[in-house]
Amino acid sequence: MSYTVLALKWRPRRFDQLVGQPHVVQALVNSLKENRLHHAYLFSGTRGVGKTTIARLFAKALNCDTGVVPEPCGVCPACVAIDEGRFVDLIEVDAASRTRVDDTRELLDNVQYAPTRGRFKVYLIDEVHMLSTHSFNALLKTLEEPPPHVKFLFATTDPQKLPVTVLSRCLQFNLKRHTVAQIQARLEQICAAEKIPADAEGLKALARAADGSMRDALSLLDQGVAFGGGKVEAAAIHGMLGSIDRGHVLRMLEALAAHDGHALLVEVDHLDERAPDYGAVLDELLAALQHIAVLQLVQGRLDDEEMAALAPFAERIAMEDVQLYYQIALGGRRDLPFCRDPRMGFEMTLLRMLAFRPVDDAETPRAAAVNGSTGAKVRPAAPAGGASASSALPIAGAAKPSTAVSAATPRPAPQRESIRETAASAATFASSGPKPVEAGSVADVDWAGLLRALDLRGPARQLADNCDLQSSVGNAWQLVLPADKQHLNTQQLRSRLEGALRDHFGRELKLAIASGVPTRPTPADLRKANENERMRATREAIESDPNIQAMQAQFDATLEADSIRPTK
Repeated sequence: MSYTVLALKWRPRRFDQLVGQPHVVQALVNSLKENRLHHAYLFSGTRGVGKTTIARLFAKALNCDTGVVPEPCGVCPACVAIDEGRFVDLIEVDAASRTRVDDTRELLDNVQYAPTRGRFKVYLIDEVHMLSTHSFNALLKTLEEPPPHVKFLFATTDPQKLPVTVLSRCLQFNLKRHTVAQIQARLEQICAAEKIPADAEGLKALARAADGSMRDALSLLDQGVAFGGGKVEAAAIHGMLGSIDRGHVLRMLEALAAHDGHALLVEVDHLDERAPDYGAVLDELLAALQHIAVLQLVQGRLDDEEMAALAPFAERIAMEDVQLYYQIALGGRRDLPFCRDPRMGFEMTLLRMLAFRPVDDAETPRAAAVNGSTGAKVRPAAPAGGASASSALPIAGAAKPSTAVSAATPRPAPQRESIRETAASAATFASSGPKPVEAGSVADVDWAGLLRALDLRGPARQLADNCDLQSSVGNAWQLVLPADKQHLNTQQLRSRLEGALRDHFGRELKLAIASGVPTRPTPADLRKANENERMRATREAIESDPNIQAMQAQFDATLEADSIRPTK
């Protein structure tokens, strides 16, 4: 007896056997119960999600010998004939091979005749979007006013290619892609029924490779059973698919978290022994980084085994580093086809992650290399506090506002007392260091200056910039944060701010952040006011500049004040 492939053997024979399409099944079953039947149905969705299967089940329900029922019996002659593909009143057409208008006209010539055996004559047209424009025009009139004994069932993977005149005459059902969990559960059920030894990891790898298609999953299962000698094991499945063991990704993340370039390249050596698809490896790394970002921001979904394995990295890798690594991996994935050697492109992508990660001021390039990092020292970004580069460089004179002016004129250099005072205050604080905060002295604390001395970046710095110090009793610090900035008040960002303060003062601190209105301008407010002052000073200087005035007088020109923009 010939072997029947699993995709055909386990094709659903009843509506209750369908997986992952409850919204379509419910609509069809209810219409069959109430006998509210439309004359044309369109089933759309990606490959292998059950479009043709649902259409055949619907044809069985319409022509079952027991009547128009929400669930066909499956044993009557009509149901058996439809399952075996020999029911004379179910006309299946592959539109991909019959695109000509003559084929469509030949098909429609028999529409007027009553069904030979069944209750309805059902036309099932697969890949209907492949029909030509003339074929759609020939079909349109019959589709609009078909005889009462005719039903049209269309299936397509690309509904956008159908004319709107056809779409408007059909009930449309969009079938969903199957999830990995749904496919894995179905494969486990089939393996148990077929008595095929299988482990969960191998089936999950097959479910991922199926990419949402149940039919592809069953075909891969057939291939996996043959490759594994009658059983499904993770090692054999990974070898068959050319995929990698997830342990490789976890070890690469471990090396990135430790900033250990040597360990990273050693892992690439081990990975190269399996001759992997480096594009697929970067896809796995991208998925892992996305899961880590979800854990950091949402702090949930730990019930999933994969997410639980990535949970330690959510604590060890900074949020901004995760985002940086993701963008670098995405760029490396795009550039990989242009590399002569895929491994070379893959290694450069990983090395970029270390080379461009922010490095503390105290960590020299040599120290970074000793710690395992292959990257050079990267200068930290300018602090988000009130003063910018002025606090890090010696001050030779008053600060000069930087602007971009649409006219090609010399840049003005106005001397503003408020800017000079801000820069001088920042330099004084940087040289002397912040004063220890004691109870009762909160009003005298320069909170903005204190933040400039801390090693804070990214969202944690945004949180600190929008807070103000309200009180400190012993080691307990109380900050106040405006209500519109409460989205920054997360446990992880509070912990990072608390850790930076603890490292700076060398003692334990307990930080609490309450919602309210700060009594003093926050560092963010000071920075905004400083930028507004710089812009006002720049506009005044440009308007009073003799060159600008001469150009206005000579060319009858008008200065567009809105075109003045700060360069940084």
